[in-house]
Amino acid sequence: MRAIGWGLWLLAVLGSGTAAAAGEERPHILFCIADDWGWPHAGAYGDPVVRTPTFDRLAREGVLFENAFVASPSCTPSRNTVLTGQMFYRLEEGANLWSTLRTKFPVYPLLLEKAGYFIGHWRKSWGPGSLRAGGYVDHHPAGPVFRNFEDFLKRRPKGVPFCFWLGSSDPHRPYEAGSGARSGLDLSKIPLPPFWPDEPAVRSDVADYYFEVQRFDADVGEALRLLEAAGELDRTLILMTGDNGMPFPRCKANLYDGGVRVPLAVRWGACVRGGRRVTDFVSFADFAPTFLEAAGVPVPAGMTGRSLMKILRSDASGRIEAGRDFVVVGRERHVPAQRAPGLESYPARALRTDDWLYIRNLRPDLWPAGIPDPDNTQGAKEGFADCDDGPTKRAVLKRPEGRSYALCFGRRPEEELYELRRDPFQVENRAGDARWGEVKARLRARLEDFLRATGDPRITGAPHPFDTLPYPMRDGAK
Repeated sequence: MRAIGWGLWLLAVLGSGTAAAAGEERPHILFCIADDWGWPHAGAYGDPVVRTPTFDRLAREGVLFENAFVASPSCTPSRNTVLTGQMFYRLEEGANLWSTLRTKFPVYPLLLEKAGYFIGHWRKSWGPGSLRAGGYVDHHPAGPVFRNFEDFLKRRPKGVPFCFWLGSSDPHRPYEAGSGARSGLDLSKIPLPPFWPDEPAVRSDVADYYFEVQRFDADVGEALRLLEAAGELDRTLILMTGDNGMPFPRCKANLYDGGVRVPLAVRWGACVRGGRRVTDFVSFADFAPTFLEAAGVPVPAGMTGRSLMKILRSDASGRIEAGRDFVVVGRERHVPAQRAPGLESYPARALRTDDWLYIRNLRPDLWPAGIPDPDNTQGAKEGFADCDDGPTKRAVLKRPEGRSYALCFGRRPEEELYELRRDPFQVENRAGDARWGEVKARLRARLEDFLRATGDPRITGAPHPFDTLPYPMRDGAK
């Protein structure tokens, strides 16, 4: 019965691509995405140190989302999901970092271009990986590249709606050591999670990350200034977010909130009432159908995401759609960091609700951040290659007998269960506690039903290429 129910839900979702109201002017679309910017590192979420005036303005004049989650905490699959509106595991090679995106999967920028939009991107958009391997020989899924947003606006034909991807490599590592402190950030006020040691090197490392978050925020602020000068700001649907969590231990490439929960604010002039905080769960798969519906373009049947238009057009705060009470996330290969024949991935799936995080580690015999040995590094000099090198990683590695080391790098059981109201940092695994056995079983069933309904080959048993695919960065592919 559960599978039938989810199947009916999926059919409803796939057929929900309604056009914008007749007679409405088609909006411009500005999608702003940072590289490794995680929740809650913005002033609008109460972070006491980082300064994000642009994001805070978008939240104040639009909608601030409290529960926005990437589909996968790794650049390529996260961005593939944004472009296609499909969960990463449906995208074949595109489920992995440093892979490709097949042209057979429709992407929203090119669909908008066919509908008359002027499209383009600046800096990091799709990837990393090999677009040519997926069939993108003479074009790009995010549209042509421009020198910057100002150049794009100058080249746009008069009166034509636009769709622009404003990307950045901030706040991806490496950082300039001490940049955060030199900029005036107060290191003593930085809130640290309990799974890192509290020491000066860690606080300085987080401050350097904040410094680059602020640089991205300033870039988006300049884009808003250009739109205001052109008289186009209120016609533009602006979405600002990050592609996965911060590049620190137990964050990026992990299914805890530090890896998959991200900032999200949306502004759209008079079309979106400002000052609202929404608790509906949002997936990156929801962006493509949202943009298409806003533009009055039919949503392809293959898109598993759900448009956010009902939420955006609402006047309410809190939970708008009752069915948005959970989100599903997962991961396949981040970097080739394992030592197992024919397997370079650490496959895992998770379901997140208001009260619980349930994780299924599909290969608990493997190392979640890669093997400890630095001889299989893919550029990580200190081992555990799925975790970016840096001062915080080194601080954890200094104490291999400590709790931080076990939480960040140790092997994990097949199932994890976290009671979020008591354990917001997700460090006390309750999966083995008999008191929560019924909760665990219910969440496991709900996760599996969703994965089956949306065609996850790890669950359905269909053939998949996740474990044996080439790694273009290592193999020299362009």
